Amino acid sequence: MAFEGLSDKLQAAFKKLTGKGKLNEQNIKDAMREVRMALLEADVNYVVVKDFIKRVTERCVGTEILSSLNAGQQVIKIVNEELTSLMGGSNAKLTWSSSVPTIYMLCGLQGAGKTTMCGKLANYLIREGKKPLLAACDIYRPAAIKQLQVVGEQVKVPVFEKGTQNPVKTVKEAVEYARYYGRDVLIIDTAGRLHVDEALMNELAEIKAAVHPQEILLVVDAMTGQDAVNVAKAFNDQLNIDGVIMTKLDNDTRGGAALSVRAVTGKPIKFSGTGEKIGDIEPFHPERMASRILGMGDVLTLIEKATENMDQESSEKLSKKLQRNPADINLEDFLDQMQQMKKMGPLSSILGMLPGVGSKLKDVEIDENALKKPEAIVRSMTPQERRHPDVLNASRRKRIAAGAGVTVQDVNALMRQFDQMRQMMKQMVGSGKKKGAMRRMAAQMNGMKPPFR
Repeated sequence: MAFEGLSDKLQAAFKKLTGKGKLNEQNIKDAMREVRMALLEADVNYVVVKDFIKRVTERCVGTEILSSLNAGQQVIKIVNEELTSLMGGSNAKLTWSSSVPTIYMLCGLQGAGKTTMCGKLANYLIREGKKPLLAACDIYRPAAIKQLQVVGEQVKVPVFEKGTQNPVKTVKEAVEYARYYGRDVLIIDTAGRLHVDEALMNELAEIKAAVHPQEILLVVDAMTGQDAVNVAKAFNDQLNIDGVIMTKLDNDTRGGAALSVRAVTGKPIKFSGTGEKIGDIEPFHPERMASRILGMGDVLTLIEKATENMDQESSEKLSKKLQRNPADINLEDFLDQMQQMKKMGPLSSILGMLPGVGSKLKDVEIDENALKKPEAIVRSMTPQERRHPDVLNASRRKRIAAGAGVTVQDVNALMRQFDQMRQMMKQMVGSGKKKGAMRRMAAQMNGMKPPFR
């Protein structure tokens, strides 16, 4: 998971302050020494680390401990606020042009994921009600145009391309095409290089001068650490970029790039790539990222993911069933909920957003295929068996196990979990708004064991 190493080291540093009644200079000095080392090991820019430690130290020394916080919590609160400030303070949204189309020019080095990100950004804008067009202006990398066309097909967005024609001429024609066909956003996929060079910058500057993009967005690979920051500085010096898109933030990123880019360039991170799927793009929220780094979770992003991926019609149908009679919940509903959960992304990513859970997962092997076995079991049932699970006798369970390629014990374990879930729902609905309803549900959930390991 992203920032795992940095997160562990910071939490270890703060744990030593837990229980102290007040903060003194020696406490702060010792803690800040460990924080400094953690940030440097995470490949955060040295100057950025120096300034960050100075600000945190000044705020901590002499700070009165709030009655609701201990010394460790007070330091975490200050570090959280300073990390948020370091990464920009708040989400930097895309800006829009007063004339159509709004043009976004994506640039970056080869291998950063720029072409794929063009498709992800287009897909994100479609969900915002826009009608994007992709323009293929990378005429040098083999199969770059074909790759963009494949990405365009995935998100059902047209790609404007003119082969190896001069990219400046192509992008001018793309603007006219977008206007004529009512495309309100144009996303330009530009050429990249293995390193920053004069020829690349000259071409990008010509494209910028030709169409005056609303925003120039630099795509950088978060895995490259300080190299990403150096690339961002070079592009910003030459093109005056408007923002950064950070890719591969779903991997075990050390954190240096995300924590340094804003401070070094003055330009915000606007989006982050969180996976390989076309929908794996998120607006970058500094305050949420700071919470993740400090092991405090990211419940807001988790809720947004659930809202985006949950089918409203099936959710309303399930809700009505629950209100009417929880006993009506059947294995078809169970299967539908599993399908919707899979859309939210990898289990490790989902669990990592829960407060206090991320750090505990470090030594736990998470089976990303954990939902496949129960799904296979339910799919091996007849429609009647899914709708009326009470008919599942021993012979039926044996047949289902054979069809799913599992043991009868696996089928029995799934049915026990399903019965427990249905019983919890029944108690929750029956309790209504009584004070102890959610507490009893939580206690029961803690006592449940997963059927498959």
